[in-house]
Amino acid sequence: MTESLPAGAAGGPPGPHDTDTDDPLGTADRTDAVDVWTLWIPDHAAAAAARSGILDTEEANRAAGFQDPAARTRFVTSHVGLRVLLGVRLGTAPQDVTLVRERCGMPGCQKPHGRPAVAGHPGVHFSLSHAGDIALYALAASPVGADIESLELVGGGLERMARRLHPDERRALDTLHPTVRQEALLGCWVRKEAFLKGMGTGLPGGVGAHHVGLAAALAPAWAPPGPDGWALLDVPAPDGCHAAVALRLQGPAGRGRIPTIRTSRLLME
Repeated sequence: MTESLPAGAAGGPPGPHDTDTDDPLGTADRTDAVDVWTLWIPDHAAAAAARSGILDTEEANRAAGFQDPAARTRFVTSHVGLRVLLGVRLGTAPQDVTLVRERCGMPGCQKPHGRPAVAGHPGVHFSLSHAGDIALYALAASPVGADIESLELVGGGLERMARRLHPDERRALDTLHPTVRQEALLGCWVRKEAFLKGMGTGLPGGVGAHHVGLAAALAPAWAPPGPDGWALLDVPAPDGCHAAVALRLQGPAGRGRIPTIRTSRLLME
């Protein structure tokens, strides 16, 4: 199989928001930047299946455990895509990337079920999220979380989500016209999940305990700032979806800084 480089990689197809740089995959130590890719799974399922041998034993066992063929295909395709990205980032074969789990981010819990990580590369951080046939990836030089959700897939659970949010987030939602409330709620939710993934806790870290706010275009002027030391970034997503990434900022100048975000499509063939 011929494997095309990720969009934006040297020698690969240009991404829709690439910048002029000699470091197209962010291989330099850029703590104030995050690279984001989307993958349309049906278009790449066959290519990924042909390369499923690059998955490690744990990934292969998880794939085999899916009873639903569509869910299995989504898992295999998205994880092959992740290994392609990490292999290019590290300059190594995708099958040679060793994935591990960091310590849990919950206070008092030191168990190894926190953020996924690359063994031996503490300066490479990533996050993977799914919404049906769409996969979203984020890679950065500091801890990062990514989330994508679909209005269609969330369905009737959206208002249940709203009841779990931070009081200031619920208050901000209540000020909006009903015609934009659902979109705003989903936009807030993906920011929330991205942040909790970035912290390494996931949803048990407390959906209502942290204020991440609405998408930038909808946040009221009185809204408090987001979590100290983190940047919450809204990411372009396909129609009917919302996506966001959360990036931990480094150094004393981190607060208030807006990181560089570059979005591309991941292409495999």
